[in-house]
Amino acid sequence: MYHTPYFKERDRKTLLRFMDENPFVFMAGSFLSGIPVATQIPVLLEERESTLYLQGHIMRNTDHHNAFVENPNVLMVFTGPDCYVSATWYKDPQEASTWNYMSVHVTGRINFMTDEQLISFMRKLTLKFEQGNTLSSTVYDNLPDGYLNKMLPAIVGFEIKADNIQNVFKLSQNRDEKSYLNIISNLDQQGGQSGMIAAEMRKRQSRLFPEREK
Repeated sequence: MYHTPYFKERDRKTLLRFMDENPFVFMAGSFLSGIPVATQIPVLLEERESTLYLQGHIMRNTDHHNAFVENPNVLMVFTGPDCYVSATWYKDPQEASTWNYMSVHVTGRINFMTDEQLISFMRKLTLKFEQGNTLSSTVYDNLPDGYLNKMLPAIVGFEIKADNIQNVFKLSQNRDEKSYLNIISNLDQQGGQSGMIAAEMRKRQSRLFPEREK
């Protein structure tokens, strides 16, 4: 991960909002032998006494479950939109092109939930992604007992205390104002993820280029 100061987001609320809006994380670890493992799962954020915890569930008896039982050290990667940025959009185009993106890396140690904690978590998880609709047939409390009796033994819930949070919000903050505005304009025209990056850049424009006092 880059550790360039101008590519860092300093506001904790902004980071937590980004993580909450991009909950499908890349979860990586390794066996004690060094063999790597990874999976991708949705997670929930929970703050207790100003400490952040990540909660999720994985299938039992998979390579990643077995690795995390053996070695509880985990890396969780949250990613947002990304896009190519052409150097032809710079005031001085005789430079390398680049890629803009946003990413948050969280490291910590995994702790597995009890059966009761797993059920409580599944209630929260299903309600969150069903937009709080308690009448939905797929929220935990509306699922058939027969299904739950088969599903629950096959999964394991976990919680990770966020011991370290690092981020890169690489949004052309190192460019001059003319180049910055031209990048936004070109990304807007492309739409999609490029347009989403342009929107994020626009939020930071006044901070990067404050108007001079008259």
